[in-house]
Amino acid sequence: RAWRRGGQWRIWLPGRPPAGPGRAAGPDQADDEVAAERVNAERVAADLQDAVTVAALVREQAAAGAEPATVPAEPAACPPGDGSALAECTAVCKVFGGFTAVREVSLSVRPGEIVGLLGANGAGKTTLIRMLLGLLRPSAGQVALFGAPPSRQTRARLGYLPQSLGLYDDLTCAENLSFSAGVFGAAAPVLTGDLAGYAGVQVGQLPLGVQRRVAFAQALAHRPDLLILDEPTSGVDPLGAARLWQTIQSAADAGAGVLVTTHNMEEAGECDRLVIMADGGVVATGTAAQIIGAGQVTVVESPSWARSFMQLEQAGLPVALAGRGLRVPGVPPAEVQQVLGAGARAYQAPATLEERFFELVRS
Repeated sequence: RAWRRGGQWRIWLPGRPPAGPGRAAGPDQADDEVAAERVNAERVAADLQDAVTVAALVREQAAAGAEPATVPAEPAACPPGDGSALAECTAVCKVFGGFTAVREVSLSVRPGEIVGLLGANGAGKTTLIRMLLGLLRPSAGQVALFGAPPSRQTRARLGYLPQSLGLYDDLTCAENLSFSAGVFGAAAPVLTGDLAGYAGVQVGQLPLGVQRRVAFAQALAHRPDLLILDEPTSGVDPLGAARLWQTIQSAADAGAGVLVTTHNMEEAGECDRLVIMADGGVVATGTAAQIIGAGQVTVVESPSWARSFMQLEQAGLPVALAGRGLRVPGVPPAEVQQVLGAGARAYQAPATLEERFFELVRS
C-alpha cells in the first residue's frame, strides 16, 4: 500500500481517519501514528493523483489470487571504486550545419546518484545523451563512459531506455527480452505480475504505457552499472510510474548511477541533482531546493478566473491556471495588478520548481 511520489513515500491507510477532538484513536491508528513519528511522516489530504493510484491498488487487491504487479530486480551493485564518474562530458558541443544543438555542456553521473536532465523539447537533452552513448561524435569537448571513450565494451555496462523504446513491434514481449539479454550474454528475465499476461503478445499490439514498462525491463535485463533513461514514465499510469521510480531508486541504492530525463517536475524530486537545459546550454544545476531558491511567483485571486486569464494572456504575461487560481511566474504583483484592475487581487508566494523552470527557460 505504499508508493513513491516526488522523492517521498506515500502510504494508503484505508478507513482510518485522523484522530481529532472528541475522536479516540483506535489501536491500529495509534500504531500508525507511533510509526509515523519514527520515520518523520505526516498525514496529508489526498489529491487526484493519489486517488487514481489508490484506485489501481484497489483493483489489484480485488483480483482474486492475482499476484501484485512487480518490477524487475534492481541492477547489480557497482564494484567498489573511488567514486569517480561513471559517465562524464566536459564542455561538449554538437553542431549540425549552421545549427548548434548542444553548447559547452559539462555533466557527470557518479555511482549511487540519480541525475535529472530537464529541458523543453529541442533543448538538446537527447542529443547530449546520444553523445554520451557514443552514437554521435561531439563537435567539441570530451565524453567518457566508465573513464574511457564510449565503445562497445563501455556500453555493455549500461542500460539505455530511449524515447523510441528500442523494442521490435513484431516480436512478443518475451522475445524482445530474450533477444536483448542474449546480446549482453545474460539470461532472459521473466515478466512477473500483471506484465506476465503480456509475455506472448506482440509489442506492436500493446498500449504505450505497457510498452514502456517492457522497455524498462529490457534496459535492466543484463543488470547494468549505469542507467540512461529518456522519459522513462511517459504514458505510464501513476501507480506504474511510482513502481518504476521505486526500481530506479533501488538501483541507485545498490550503487548504480542513473541519468534520467523528464518533463514531470514532481518526478524531479526523485533526483539527487538536477541539470536544466535551454537552447542547447545549461541554465541551472543543483538540487530542486537550490534551483528554486528564493524564487517568487505572483498569485491571482479573481471572481472570474477565465476573464483574468484572458486579460493577462492578452497583455503577453506568462499566466498558468492552477485549479481555479492563476499563477504568473517572473512578473511582480504590481504589474499584474495593473493589468487586472481592482476586480482581482495579486500577491507573491514561493515559486514551485515548474515555475522556476519556466522562468529560467523563458529568460
